[in-house]
Amino acid sequence: MKFTKVLFLAFATLFFSNASISQEGMPIYSDYLTDNLYLIHPSMAGAANCSKIRLTGRQQWFGDEDAPALLSVSANGRIGETQSGIGAIAYSDKNGFHSQTGAYLTYAHHLMFSRSEVDLNQLSFGLSVGAIQYKLDETKFLQDGYDPIIAGVEQSATNFNVDLGFSYSLYNFSAHATVKNLLKNDGINFNEQGLSYDNLRTYIFSMSNTFSSGRDLLIEPSFMVFHRDATKETTFDLNLKAYKTMEFGRLWGGLSYRRSLDGAEYIGPGSTSVESQKLQYITPILGADYKEFVFAYTYSYQMNDVVFNKGGFHQFTLGYNFNCRRAKYRCNCPAIN
Repeated sequence: MKFTKVLFLAFATLFFSNASISQEGMPIYSDYLTDNLYLIHPSMAGAANCSKIRLTGRQQWFGDEDAPALLSVSANGRIGETQSGIGAIAYSDKNGFHSQTGAYLTYAHHLMFSRSEVDLNQLSFGLSVGAIQYKLDETKFLQDGYDPIIAGVEQSATNFNVDLGFSYSLYNFSAHATVKNLLKNDGINFNEQGLSYDNLRTYIFSMSNTFSSGRDLLIEPSFMVFHRDATKETTFDLNLKAYKTMEFGRLWGGLSYRRSLDGAEYIGPGSTSVESQKLQYITPILGADYKEFVFAYTYSYQMNDVVFNKGGFHQFTLGYNFNCRRAKYRCNCPAIN
């Protein structure tokens, strides 16, 4: 099967690269906005008319040693003419002395409720099963002498987990809900005081609607909210994208605003007063579809006063669509048609 070969190639690309990922499973950035909802919602595997492969690289704070860096590759598509889809994600993320590498396999099923395939009315279910290897490099911790709590080696642990998601698409409207890391992973971040941060569960909900505005122009407002169960942190995205049909394919772009509902306290500069700030990002998005290829770039700028580095976060995406079927649905639905 052609799709199986491409899936194998996607994994090979990741595992033979030198890149490395974050400590709670695959981090939730803005890459899902570059035509890749499958990254955060397993129910979107095989939901589109084309099978898709996406390669994304993200680098934070250029010029700083050991700055966070992410590489991910994903592929998904429909199984023949059935109502089922499959997918796979592999990623590597490094943040200083911490790193993790993970891989997920996904199965999704899509139920059509409309009498005709011309009208889009689809409910999708998706289940991803994955393995994540966490690493902590302590080889540079000991500069002089001996410390009983530092082993001075590269420690690692591998855990398995499950993601479960649902999607509903009705004409130009879509809604998605996903629970990531359903299982508890005993021993993750275990320390000598007996504390084990084993709850990595994250709840994600997103919604969008696409409107036609003028000739060959689509406008898509959307939002996404995610909540981390262990720390009770909640963050939301507000997004606006536009799509313009061109002779060579399609141009698209937009803007995303991310904000955390939970603030961090700090001592203000030059004073003893306690101040608070909440995470805020603004991310411009620019992309193009040229025949079967997809190119995208995003730049995230942190809008807070107290930051590690004023530099932004650069992200590049390269995609390829294959095994495309006819765009049969009569709707403004870029994620499907």
